This record gives sequence, C-alpha cells and structure tokens, in this order.
Amino acid sequence: MRPCTEAELAEAIRAATGPVAVRGGGTRGLPGAGAVLETGGLSGVRLYEPGALTLVAGAGTPLAEVEAVLAAERQRLAFEPPDLRALLGRTGVSTLGGVAAENASGPRRVQAGAARDAMLGLRCVDGTGAVIANGGRVMKNVTGYDLVKLLAGSRGSLGVLTEVAFKVQAVPEAETTLVGEGFSPEAGLAALRSALGSPFDVSGAAYAGGQVLIRVEGMAGSVAYRAGQVRARIAGDWRLAEAAESAAIWQGVRDVAALAGKPGALWRISCVPGEALAVPQALAAARVPHEALWDWGGGLLWLACPEGRGALIRSALGARGHATRLRGEESSPVLPPVSPEVAALQAGLKAQFDPRGILNPGSLG
Repeated sequence: MRPCTEAELAEAIRAATGPVAVRGGGTRGLPGAGAVLETGGLSGVRLYEPGALTLVAGAGTPLAEVEAVLAAERQRLAFEPPDLRALLGRTGVSTLGGVAAENASGPRRVQAGAARDAMLGLRCVDGTGAVIANGGRVMKNVTGYDLVKLLAGSRGSLGVLTEVAFKVQAVPEAETTLVGEGFSPEAGLAALRSALGSPFDVSGAAYAGGQVLIRVEGMAGSVAYRAGQVRARIAGDWRLAEAAESAAIWQGVRDVAALAGKPGALWRISCVPGEALAVPQALAAARVPHEALWDWGGGLLWLACPEGRGALIRSALGARGHATRLRGEESSPVLPPVSPEVAALQAGLKAQFDPRGILNPGSLG
C-alpha cells in the first residue's frame, strides 16, 4: 500500500484486516510484520517560512529534500537527525515522518533537545482510520493535549504520520571542535561531563578510542572565547578542528561511522551519563571483545560486540538505562523490558489509538 493522500491512507487503515507494517524509507526502525504501508506518497514541503523558523512537510518527504530547502536559507534541523544506513546495512531514503516516528536525534541533542522538542504539530491517522491533528504551524500555538510529544518516538504504533511541522534553526556563523587525545574512558567521560556542566554552551560531547570531542557553535568571537575557556577548564592535549573539519567529525559521530561494517551484534544503550562505563566494564571483565562510542556526554552508548551477549549487557546495565539490539541474531529481545507500570500505560494508549492492535505490532517495549 502506498497512499498518496491522507484520505487514501485513512481508507487503507479502515479496510485493513490484519497487521500493518508502517514504513517511511526503510532506513531506520524495527522491521514490522504484516502488509507494508509506505508513506512515501505523502511527500512535499507544504509551508516554509524562514523568517518564522517554521517548516511543514508531508511525512513521506525525503529528509535530504528538507535539508536542501533549509540549507538554501542557511537554516537546519537543530536536532541533527542521523543517517544510519551504513551502520544498519540498509538502503532507501530517510523521510521526515520516519525521523519523527523514531524521535531520531543526533549529537546536538545535548544542547537543542530531541526531534520531539522541535516538533510544533502533526497530522496522523490512528488505528481506526480517524484523522487526528494536533499542535500548530507556529511556535506560539500550543493547545490541547500534547500528542506531538506522544507520537514522536512511538514508531508508528499509535498512528501513521501524514504531516509534521518543525521549528528550525539558523546555521551558526562558526563552529569549533576541541579534539583531545590519549584519554582513558574514565577520564574522557569525566571531561565530557565537565564541559557540559560549564556555562559555555557546548553543542556536542562524544568519546571513542581515547579521543574526546567537544563542540562549540555560534558567533565567531563567542566561539573562540568559549572554546578557549573549555580548553582551560579541562587538562589534556587539545587541538582545534574548525569549519568543514569540525562538521565532518560530527557527521561521523552522528552516523556512528566508526562502527559501520563491524561484525556481530550492535546495541544502542541509553544510560545515566555517570554510569556510562558499567556495560563496557562488564564485557571487559568477561573477556568479551567490544568497541564502544559514547555520545551525549556519556548518555548514549553505541556498542559492537559478539552475538549472544544480550543477557550480560542488560544485567550490567540494570536500572541505569535501557538497551536496544539493532543488529545481530540473538535470543535476547530487540527491545528492553519495561516495568509493569509502563507496560500498563503503553497498553492503555494502544487501546485508545489502535484498538485492533494492527499498527506496527511489537514496536513498543
């Protein structure tokens, strides 16, 4: 199914007699069972007002098209959506609706927030075939229940997005990345926390392979001052990467390029930044080879390791966060377990939005 209008989509969902696997461009998200429903026909930028920093587009609009429109006005999506095709071994075209449905957010989340924080409004079709509109097309329009935040990250399990409205951001005049070499994981993550705890408005904080990366953006004079203050704050061997070099570094962090093509299982782990070493330390103690990349100041861990280590990973993580298996055939569930209280909330929401349980079944923990 590939509807080209919201009405066609609503009719297709009403007529569905079994599970429906909602798919944007197929570049991210969990593989779903059932009849495939593609949103690529619901494309096109419907409204763009650079002066108001707002953009509205169909959910099937290619992300590259949106980024090109914004770049022409020196603007961008502040939350830096990642391109994980190389990491996950997928093809296809990333769509704006897919980004919203996954709440896909990159390194700048530590400063600008997640995709859901930039969403102003949406239109969607729920599991009964009813059309829902929530939010607005301007930043001051906040009315009713905030379904925008609820639908963002719901992976199409509560409704199929047809249109999304985002606030956008001007591209800053300058950006600089402090690159620190020779840091142990403990010292590197401590450096990231120190930088993020400073008043110098850091927009990126990542660590991998002994290298600490700290990004500062804004007006040229302000960037130079703040980068100098951060460097003075944290002892170590630092160099500065600027402009295109800095952008290339963060594209690699955003897309987890260092782990692309690695064999075995791939895990995405959200955790308390101060506890970000628990899982790698447990793997090291068990003599399990692994490679790790930390983003969000240690709050996001990307981990490549041999298959069959899911129980060890989740046991070591405990209540510090949750782990999602993105790649690799394992006996461990893809999604992390949830508490009975959270499960009850999810079931209640599913019953309200999708009483037949047909939309992307199994896409919630």
